Amino acid sequence: MFGLPILSVLTFLPLVGALLILAIRGTPDQVARNARFTALWFTGAVFLLSLGLWNNFDPTKADYQFVQQIPWISDLGLNFTMGVDGISLFFVVLSAFLSLICVIASFHSVHERVREYMVAFLVLETLMIGMFCALDMFLFYVFFEGVLIPMFIIIGVWGGARRVYASFKFFLYTLLGSVLMLVAMIAMYLLAGTANMVELSQFTFPVGMQYWLFLAFFASFAVKVPMWPVHTWLPDAHVEAPTGGSVILAGVLLKMGGYGFLRFSLPMFPDATVFFTPMMFGLSVVAIIYTSLIALAQQDMKKLIAYSSVAHMGFVTMGIFALNTQGVEGAIFQMLSHGIVSAALFLCVGVLYDRIHSREISAYGGVVEKMPLYATAFMIFTFASIGLPGTSGFVGEFLTLVGAFQANKFVAAVATLGVVLGAAYALWLYRRVVMGKIEKPSLLSLRDLHWQETAMFVPMILVVLWMGIYPQSFLKPMAPAVDKLLNEFHADLNRTAAMDTDGVYSCPIPASDDTSIQDI
Repeated sequence: MFGLPILSVLTFLPLVGALLILAIRGTPDQVARNARFTALWFTGAVFLLSLGLWNNFDPTKADYQFVQQIPWISDLGLNFTMGVDGISLFFVVLSAFLSLICVIASFHSVHERVREYMVAFLVLETLMIGMFCALDMFLFYVFFEGVLIPMFIIIGVWGGARRVYASFKFFLYTLLGSVLMLVAMIAMYLLAGTANMVELSQFTFPVGMQYWLFLAFFASFAVKVPMWPVHTWLPDAHVEAPTGGSVILAGVLLKMGGYGFLRFSLPMFPDATVFFTPMMFGLSVVAIIYTSLIALAQQDMKKLIAYSSVAHMGFVTMGIFALNTQGVEGAIFQMLSHGIVSAALFLCVGVLYDRIHSREISAYGGVVEKMPLYATAFMIFTFASIGLPGTSGFVGEFLTLVGAFQANKFVAAVATLGVVLGAAYALWLYRRVVMGKIEKPSLLSLRDLHWQETAMFVPMILVVLWMGIYPQSFLKPMAPAVDKLLNEFHADLNRTAAMDTDGVYSCPIPASDDTSIQDI
């Protein structure tokens, strides 16, 4: 695109901005101002380039596009390989969009070590985009794990009173699972002789080995999603993180686990995926119901939204392991929708915190009297969170439930209860914070949205409505890649169904003569 290796430009342009910010000199005020605007220009440029990537993407093709490959570690046969398909394209755009939003949000919320803060976010953007573009397994791992470092610093330096505890808990949880994933990657590389993810998806791993590989990757991806019961790091990280950190954490980092399942578990370990699907359904349903009930009991706005994120991501894992078109497309759509909506809700909390310096729900009430524009934006995002038709949340949840219903009616029926609980805690939060009359003197001085905050919320509202009213603009580009993923998944099952342990392997679930692989 434009005669440039566009994916490398998208990935490393924020890093150039970070280096320029480090070179800024002057008084503290001048450094802070120049750092803010440098970060704004670079994140804005990356976002515009990501839109150009989307505009030049061919929605009729299932294969990777804009592919580039250069030698990386020649002695091991590893290449710096990048490419995007209909699945990864929108995560690149989402990462660029939310990075720009975070920079805008930090103009009034971050006043100390502004230069270092902007550098951390630009490095984080490079790692996020690189991870979604990587087509080499070890390159993926470098970006996947590299994200931990700037996020650890963001939480630990600019977070709340318990920021050190929260940052170390976040780091240790995610690192432990990823070490197991690295061991699995090395085993895959030694067996297959390649680290190229496209070639690995076409390689038939022994079924017995698939079980262990699946569990090793599951240990990493489940923490990132996060799935129950390894979700406990998320509320602490959200509560202590600055607003921008919460936005990226909820909007992008939680999607890395779901993306990993789509890139590794389904195409590379199909038999193990079938075998562990009941477990994944069970954990997904528990996450949806259990964390929704916990959200109802929260008194901290950030904690409530954090637990709601676990519940919403439960729909994602349920849709992925429905193993059908509606479920997988719904899961991807739900990740994109949740990326915007949850980020917007954390921004809504940040707006109030900047004014009152409290996240307690009991500290508010009647906010609509002083902040009608804010109340309107908060209402739209609340409705999107509960899946109101016409918003992005409805399309994602509806498709995942349709896919789950086709795979397991009982799972879909129980998960539907989560929609009701989601409406309960979201509307309870909105009523307590926004509705009624102002009774607390501290709220009388509230001011409505200023122009930077309006600049954040308006595009996010437009995206939420666009995705809800015209979802086909997102579903159409991802459809060929999803169809290819599922076709290859079922073909792999057919290929291994009658194999034995002499280099080829048996299917873990015996099939009768009248049972198709799709039924399995």
